[in-house]
Amino acid sequence: MAYFDTPISVADLPQSSGYDLLPEGWYSATITSADLKPTKAGDGQYISMAYDITGPTHQGRKVFGNVTVRNSSPKAEEIGRQQLGDIMRAVGLATVRDTDELIGGQLCIKVSIRRDEQWGDKNDVKGYKAVSGSAAPAPAFATPAPAATQATGKAAPPWAKR
Repeated sequence: MAYFDTPISVADLPQSSGYDLLPEGWYSATITSADLKPTKAGDGQYISMAYDITGPTHQGRKVFGNVTVRNSSPKAEEIGRQQLGDIMRAVGLATVRDTDELIGGQLCIKVSIRRDEQWGDKNDVKGYKAVSGSAAPAPAFATPAPAATQATGKAAPPWAKR
């Protein structure tokens, strides 16, 4: 048994603001934790992530999501790796060696509501993009836009210009 130095009265404690679901939509957020964990079946890994909402509404609220990085299901692994790529591009990281490198990254997340009759509805993170005005690095496989051809001296077509 552990005793408090002074008695604690419920009247002196703040009330919870509640945990209502966030409305579906895009929110700016900061990644506050990113931990690599084994899957329940033990045959894969996922990154358990927490995000603090920074706007445009619901500032200070937390949202949680998982991103699969290794799985016995090739499709699940493919989806998870696409999500990780979207996150890395959104926060401006070309490579990651440690999940801690994701922490502090600012991005926009698409929050949805997952309906669950057994456990109750909950928010899920279903999309990731860069915050407007922030520059994400170009992927290594990107090719530059075609320039004017020196042989003909003609400018590149309008659709090829940046």
